This record gives sequence, C-alpha cells and structure tokens, in this order.
Amino acid sequence: MSIKKYIPNFVTLLNLLCGSIAVVFAVHNNFVEAAAFVCLGIFFDFFDGLLARKLNVQSELGVQLDSLADMVTSGLVPGIVMFKLISISIDAPEIIHKQGWSSDFHSSSVYIAPVALIGLFITLASAYRLAKFNIDEDQQSYFKGLPTPANTLLIMSLPLIIEFQNSEMFSSLILNTWFLFGLTIVSCFLLNSNIKLFALKFKNFSFSDNKFRYALILLSVILMIGFHFIAIPLIIILYILLSILKNATTK
Repeated sequence: MSIKKYIPNFVTLLNLLCGSIAVVFAVHNNFVEAAAFVCLGIFFDFFDGLLARKLNVQSELGVQLDSLADMVTSGLVPGIVMFKLISISIDAPEIIHKQGWSSDFHSSSVYIAPVALIGLFITLASAYRLAKFNIDEDQQSYFKGLPTPANTLLIMSLPLIIEFQNSEMFSSLILNTWFLFGLTIVSCFLLNSNIKLFALKFKNFSFSDNKFRYALILLSVILMIGFHFIAIPLIIILYILLSILKNATTK
C-alpha cells in the first residue's frame, strides 16, 4: 500500500493543528502569535491540494478533511478575533490614550460584552461558505465569493496593524465598535456573495492567460513594501476589483 496517498492529508492535518493553536492564542488575546499560526496553516492549506494533484491522490476524504481544517483556521479563528476586538473596542478610548495598546492588547482579563458575539457571525458565514463550496462543481477555476483564507487574512490584519504600524489614527478606526460591526457585515457578505473571483492557480505561465494574477502578485508586493500590514486590506480590495475587471473583459 502506497504511503503517498496519506501525505496530502497529513499536510491538511498540519493546517488544522496550526488553526487549533491559533485558537488558543486568540482566546488569550495573543493576536500576533495567533496570526503567525494562521499564516502557517494557510501555507499548509495551499500545499495540501497541490501535493494531492502532483501525487495524483485526490480523494473525497481529502476534500472533506480540507474543509474541516479550514473551518478552524479560516473560520473559527477570525470569528474569535473579531469577537475579541469588539470586546476591546468598548474600552478603546482608555486603551489608546491611557497606557497604550500593548498592555491591554495582551491581557486575558478583557471584559466581554454580549454584543461582541456579533463577531462570531464571521464563523457562521465561513461555515456556510465552505459548505456551499463543497457542493458547487463550478468553482474549479474561480471562486464564488471571497475565499475563507483571504477573509481570514483581512481580519487578522487588524490587530497586526495596531501592534506594528504605531498609528493612533488607524488604531482609533480599528477599535471603533461601529467600524468592527460594519466590517463583520461586509465580511459575511463577501464570503457568500456571487462575485466571481479568479483563483491563483496557474495552468501555464503565459502572460496573456495570467495577466490579472501577475498584476495582483506584483501590486501586492509593492503594497506590502510600502504599507506593511495596512497593505493587506488594500490587497483584498485590489483582488476583488481585478476580478470584477477580469469578468468584465472576458465576457
């Protein structure tokens, strides 16, 4: 019995492990560490499918396992992070102007308001999106709605911007409760919208067939160099706009 058929599933389980560790960190408000394990999990999520195709060992088990792992790494974690950010935002003025972000940012004794449960809507929307993806046979060369890993990077960028950008303006915006409510609604909508977004899978490397993918990669690098973590939301917006442009020009 060949062991190679188990390799992609093992990589998928590494994704799930990373997501589970990220949950532990997120629950204790250690968002930087949570973001690191989320990124590692998304890395494994990208390569498990690639390995399955290269080794020619795709299976229904692998498809289901992949979604279950994504539900934790790219579904539960961003919901918890938004839940925590909304909780923190209730006392945001004191956090920003009294002792600074870091002392409260890494505290595990933050008051949790019931209204913060709205942040968990992201987890519910992610579950619904993953279930739809599993039964939709059309989403092979494109995504219908924002993929859960991209949405997770968007949410995880918020505490990273506060922690590393050292900008009171961005901190005040991100820790505004109404902003977080609005972003939660937008996130849930994008996850389950009918907007066709191109996948980053290269069937070949010709420029004509992949010009939008190359444009996204190049502009993403430029944005990350120029704006650091603030670039992540900009890249998500760019991805959506380029996809809309691609849809309009290929009809």
